[in-house]
Amino acid sequence: MAFPISRPALPEDDNIPRGIFLMLTTTLFFVLIDTSAKHLSQSLPVMEVVWARFIFHLVVVLILLRGRVFNYARTNRPGLQLFRSTMLMTTTYLFFTGVQKIDLAMASSIMFLSPILITVLSVPILGERIGLRRVLGVLAGLVGALIIVRPGLGEVPIAAFYFIAAACTNALYQLTTRVLRQWDDAYTTLFYTGLVGAVVSSVAAPAVWVAPSLTEWGFMAAMGTFGALGHFTLIRAFQSAPPSALMPFAYSGLVWATLFGYFVFSNLPDGYTVIGAAIITASGVYIFHREQRVAKAAAGGQGQNG
Repeated sequence: MAFPISRPALPEDDNIPRGIFLMLTTTLFFVLIDTSAKHLSQSLPVMEVVWARFIFHLVVVLILLRGRVFNYARTNRPGLQLFRSTMLMTTTYLFFTGVQKIDLAMASSIMFLSPILITVLSVPILGERIGLRRVLGVLAGLVGALIIVRPGLGEVPIAAFYFIAAACTNALYQLTTRVLRQWDDAYTTLFYTGLVGAVVSSVAAPAVWVAPSLTEWGFMAAMGTFGALGHFTLIRAFQSAPPSALMPFAYSGLVWATLFGYFVFSNLPDGYTVIGAAIITASGVYIFHREQRVAKAAAGGQGQNG
């Protein structure tokens, strides 16, 4: 499970339709990871599923990079790469554990708190300042999450709180990615995403190993492939179009999650989840819009806060 990070555009003309198509493809790949994980975790230990997600991710990345692996293996910030990849693996473990119990739409809705949490954490971590309107956007997003989880008002599995924790670790993962883009190539970060997760999970998985069936091996390989391809298409999306054109389409993951939840697991989100997801989506898009306006104002020398 992972969420988009904006990258500086390469010196080429924007192709917004291609960028949007790649972003929609990216969100599809990420929901396919989640769907595969939910299926596999019904019969295999979660850590074994996490191992498959990263080991096959690494295999695909090695194939994509081919003879350039050693070039991209050089990093200027190994500690940050390790921390970032550890946060992603923790997010993956928490998400895979929780998704055993609740439907994909609810899980994905809560995970979209990450962009909102990034706004909050960017203050102490990146030294950024946020104005009243973005604070209100954050509060609206949190209200949306409370509507989904509705503590004390209904029978929501305790597993829902795995996703709140996962949204926090995912926010740290994304913030670290923002810092790393100043130091390392995107493909270096893609390489370490698979490498660290594969190494750590390879140490932990043997203790809980259950021999997968041939079909399960197929799902495991597909899940890792979806992970690598999803990160690859994400990079290409931000090389094709500016973030302002792409970020609203990141929320298409909620549509994919609802469709796969229904057709694969016969689950449909309840009214609370739909309302909460709509509020989170609206607040996330609003916060991103404000960040873009503030960035443009700062670039123009006005220096206002949003």
